[in-house]
Amino acid sequence: MKRFQKSLYWKLTIAFLIVAFSASAMSAIYIRFNSQGSLWQLLIDQQHETIQQSLQNYYAVNGSWDGVVDTWDAIQRQVIPTPYPPPPGQENVQQDDLSRNQTRTDKEKRNFFGLANPDGTVIVSVDPAYPAGSILPKEMFDEGTEIIVNKILVGRILQARRITRFNPEEAMFLERTNQALMLGIITGLLVALGIGIFLARTLTRPLRELTHAAQNIAEGHLEQEVKVTSHDEIGQLAEAFNEMSHEVARVNASRRQMTADIAHDLRTPLTVIAGYIESMQEGVLQPSPERFALIYTEIERLQHLVGDLRMLSQADAGELSLQPQSIMPKSLLNQAAALFQHHAEKQSVSIGVEADENLPAIMVDEARMMQVMDNLISNALRYTPENGRIILGGKTIDGCVELSVSDTGSGISPEELPLIFDRFHRADKSRHSDEGESGLGLAIVKALIESQGGKVWAESESGRGTTIKMRFKSPSLT
Repeated sequence: MKRFQKSLYWKLTIAFLIVAFSASAMSAIYIRFNSQGSLWQLLIDQQHETIQQSLQNYYAVNGSWDGVVDTWDAIQRQVIPTPYPPPPGQENVQQDDLSRNQTRTDKEKRNFFGLANPDGTVIVSVDPAYPAGSILPKEMFDEGTEIIVNKILVGRILQARRITRFNPEEAMFLERTNQALMLGIITGLLVALGIGIFLARTLTRPLRELTHAAQNIAEGHLEQEVKVTSHDEIGQLAEAFNEMSHEVARVNASRRQMTADIAHDLRTPLTVIAGYIESMQEGVLQPSPERFALIYTEIERLQHLVGDLRMLSQADAGELSLQPQSIMPKSLLNQAAALFQHHAEKQSVSIGVEADENLPAIMVDEARMMQVMDNLISNALRYTPENGRIILGGKTIDGCVELSVSDTGSGISPEELPLIFDRFHRADKSRHSDEGESGLGLAIVKALIESQGGKVWAESESGRGTTIKMRFKSPSLT
């Protein structure tokens, strides 16, 4: 029962069934209450013209309405079937038998029409509220149909407001109409039930697959993919789930790799430090300033790595300390180029600035931006060959200031390009931390730029160099 209550499949099926039943019931009620009125109006319309002609003929022959009451039943019988016709085989019963049944027949006679004089006096009543001899209200009298004889208004035909009973044929017609309605409702409900089950199954199948895949992820099987069978909201949900699943699997793999890289980067200097200290304790090596300097260098590497990891964790938590101020981008680029000019010359690499004049100021933390430029230029120098070139660029685009660091190095393959901002990712797997590269440089760049409201991305072609672009909003351009 609980599963029935919680199942979207059954909820949808019941919802379709309720909608179908409601629509069928409303239609049946409307038709049921309209059918009697429509049948009554049909009978009136069919007989109205005939009784009008009969009354015109009566007045033309008699010159007045005298005696019309006595012949009224005969006039009506010409146009209106009695509600209970004689049973088959009894059409020629004796007159005394008819007399015995006269009382019942009088009670069962139907009176669809009445008659009134031109002055509104009722001659033949059709409404108990206005018996013969009473005066009709003007609006009720005006509703009657005129009887014209020799271009003179001689009376009006009054029409019953509702029918009191139907004859067997009419009652049978109404009964069959009701039966057809009931059969239509039952058939419609069965069809709606079938369509509801089909649609509910069709709509819930991808949801069941998504639920199963989500449960697999919860159990640790991260690489899950569901089939996308449509382009509606459920199809978009399936596509989003597949993207999420792939991203979760990628992040998990990256986390595992990062853990391994952290262990490797910590183990290497710790091994060096432990080896020297152990050897000096055992007397294998004698303490010397050079050996202490080497140990201190490894300790600095550890401190640098731990500091980088702490900075990234602060950026992730939104706790990174920033002191934004208005700075001129070109001045920042010139300062960064000057700091690395000597280092670049030692590697036979030229470094220059190509920035638009009068670049608008941006609101950033100058110290953090110098840290960004330090990481980017150091990275560019690492991969730029002799006689290569590093360009620090700046321009305005789309209401923002765009800064860039370009090199003429070996470039990055398309497969590696989306991953270069991941932590501990190294485009060149042959490079290790013994060259001073921890794999956190670009991750720190991304964290520092995004924490200041900027965007960063890379553009590269293998063999043609790499460009790292940063974009910041400028108060003067917004």
